[in-house]
Amino acid sequence: MKKMFLCLMAITLCCTYQAKAQFVVSDPMNFAGNLANSIKEIVQTSTTASNMINNFKEVQKVYNQGKEYYDALKSVHNLVKDARKVQQTILMVGDISDIYIKNFQKMMSDPYFSIEELGAIGNGYAKLLEESGSFLTELKTVTTSNGLSLSDKERMDVIDRVYNEVREYKALVQYFTNKNISVSYLRAKKKNDTDRIMQLYGSPSERYW
Repeated sequence: MKKMFLCLMAITLCCTYQAKAQFVVSDPMNFAGNLANSIKEIVQTSTTASNMINNFKEVQKVYNQGKEYYDALKSVHNLVKDARKVQQTILMVGDISDIYIKNFQKMMSDPYFSIEELGAIGNGYAKLLEESGSFLTELKTVTTSNGLSLSDKERMDVIDRVYNEVREYKALVQYFTNKNISVSYLRAKKKNDTDRIMQLYGSPSERYW
């Protein structure tokens, strides 16, 4: 168990080193919440699609700061099994943010979504990011000194549960993305304009319908 906590400390130090020059991700566990708040802000302040595209740059700044941390975390190897699961759980929250950033940016250029629909989609992503990020707070509790009152089994049970919960949220975010893209595709199909949508959302292996 001592070895596991040393590994977890190594992960934390990696986070601190990468984030020390940043103002948003000084606590990487708050990354998803910061991103969700930025999403809500652009939704609330955007009255046109072009306005939303410009405001989206602020969300990208938050994302890029967090991405430096997640990229560094991926390079941490040779962890014991339980510490590896903690690492993978944190990385899945980074994957969720990747899904949002890459796809919502394309949706803003999609002529088959209205500004109101983009706002609803953005709020949906924000909610999913908030929920998945909240699990990291619980994870942080059991992998620091605050969790020492738990037995080894209790701690491992929490880590396993959080890992599975975040994995389900990642799948849900992907499903949410796929369903929205499929709506656009069906609208384009009615106007014989599917080539444009296929080009927008990627190669044949990346298409969702």
